[in-house]
Amino acid sequence: MTIESDEALRDVLSAETITVVGCSSTPGKAAHDVPAYLRRQGYDVIPVNPFADEIFDRSVPNTLADVDEDVDIVCIFRPSGEVSEIVDDALERDDVRAIWTQQGIRDDEAAKRAERDGRNVVQDRCMKVEHRRLSG
Repeated sequence: MTIESDEALRDVLSAETITVVGCSSTPGKAAHDVPAYLRRQGYDVIPVNPFADEIFDRSVPNTLADVDEDVDIVCIFRPSGEVSEIVDDALERDDVRAIWTQQGIRDDEAAKRAERDGRNVVQDRCMKVEHRRLSG
């Protein structure tokens, strides 16, 4: 289901574990600062980046498929052209209940596949902005 209402967004944000595909090790970049904010809010943030060994004092898997922990939300910080493959990886997992693409990122076809598979989808929204807005 495509998530639009505040109530549904709150439900998605009630998750505990967020895997951030495309998480950056560089402070000042949104792909670092948004996950850092989420960590400060109590989320277990699992960074995924094939070009980083460690982010937030944890080892970094190269791909979503390499994540051993259970995942509630897959947050995508990659170009829209890469979303489809990441969504396919997410759909291979039984634990992922939501897929969230950050502001400026969307793939409507991939979103439809995820929805058909029973996953919640949030597209083109900043998780930090939405969390602040809904919890503030």
